[in-house]
Amino acid sequence: MEMLVIETVKVIGAGLAGCEASLQLAERGINVRLYEMKPKKYSPAHKSENFAELVCSNSLKADRVENACGLLKEEMRHFNSVMMQAADVSRVPAGGALAVDRDEFSQFITDKVKSHPNIEIINDEVTQINPDEYTIIATGPLTSEGLSETIMELTGESGLSFFDAAAPIVTAESIDYDKVFKAARYDKGTADYINCPMTEEEYTAFYNELISAETAQLKDFENSKVFEGCMPVEVMAKRGAQTLTFGPLKPVGLINPKTGKDDAYAVVQLRQDNSAGTLYNLVGFQTNLKWGEQKRVFSMIPGLKNAEFVRYGVMHRNTFINSPKLLDKYYRMKKHNKVYFAGQITGVEGYVESASSGIMAGYNMACDILGKPMPELNTKTVTGALSIYISNESNVNFQPMNANFGIVSGLSERIRKKQERYGKIAERALAEIKQIPV
Repeated sequence: MEMLVIETVKVIGAGLAGCEASLQLAERGINVRLYEMKPKKYSPAHKSENFAELVCSNSLKADRVENACGLLKEEMRHFNSVMMQAADVSRVPAGGALAVDRDEFSQFITDKVKSHPNIEIINDEVTQINPDEYTIIATGPLTSEGLSETIMELTGESGLSFFDAAAPIVTAESIDYDKVFKAARYDKGTADYINCPMTEEEYTAFYNELISAETAQLKDFENSKVFEGCMPVEVMAKRGAQTLTFGPLKPVGLINPKTGKDDAYAVVQLRQDNSAGTLYNLVGFQTNLKWGEQKRVFSMIPGLKNAEFVRYGVMHRNTFINSPKLLDKYYRMKKHNKVYFAGQITGVEGYVESASSGIMAGYNMACDILGKPMPELNTKTVTGALSIYISNESNVNFQPMNANFGIVSGLSERIRKKQERYGKIAERALAEIKQIPV
């Protein structure tokens, strides 16, 4: 590996994405100034002085490559991911998941970053960005107010820090098509929606479970503003037993071609969520229910008994940019080609996904600085699928996304058994990743 110390790069934020990006650059001989406002200033969610602090969970999700997040972690190993190195030395028993001792995990990464000769740590809050300087912004979903305003100026966007309200997303292949039908309301336009019809009995059972399901507790900084303009489906339901049937579950104008009737008591609609038609979201189902409760209650909807949820509904403070408009697939700004973004601020959802974006932002910037070609990743890998998803200009209703096989290209051969199919996809992905020089 070439170790010529040249250009100095600014990386803002020492979370997982910022640490991964810094090491990708530093290992290629590029000087890095890593800015971290802790311990001078803390976000509402952070407590430790260490880098890469895990806040919400100590789980890094599934460990096997037949799971998309497990495959992503294996792809990251190819790039010598510091997150994966830390996970290997700090892991704790968690069945099929990869879970870690949080303190050991963040201490390992902190030590690794601080000890690198090409990385200078500056404990200060950054509030200004010079678009003519190589910069990676990796400040996460709790970006400080001062920097948020600067990012808005840089991107030309009017809003940045807001409450994320997203409906659950399921894979198309996991829907029971014997129980659902495609139709447009009043036959207007094409039959783009998948409709899940409910009898009165089915609706009543679903409604009772929905209004009694356990919700996730909001953090102190996530107050009632989360509910302004986008009401959670469980809150709407509590206004009355028929509120949903006159709202997102209204059955009118939907004729079931299987029966020729529009006699459903309520209808849940699923809307295509990606251009490939492999993902569908539950229309009007923004929710603050706990994830386990979402799986339990929403699986009661006809056609979704065995649904595979690739993303659960969320309602929380989440700062992210309009990446499809602003970034290319290299995590680089289209307008300012020396400025890159990494982590959850780009619209990737989750610890592992954030770290992956940091790896690629750092790797790609290093290629740019060293005059080398950037890797042309495609949707055959989870790494490439995430970068292409967040930069896809057809994503007009952009919402954060985590690793899932719904955004990864399928196989040319048809394999009925899901685990076998995902295993083949993983083999193909790892073969693709190994073509990238490190």
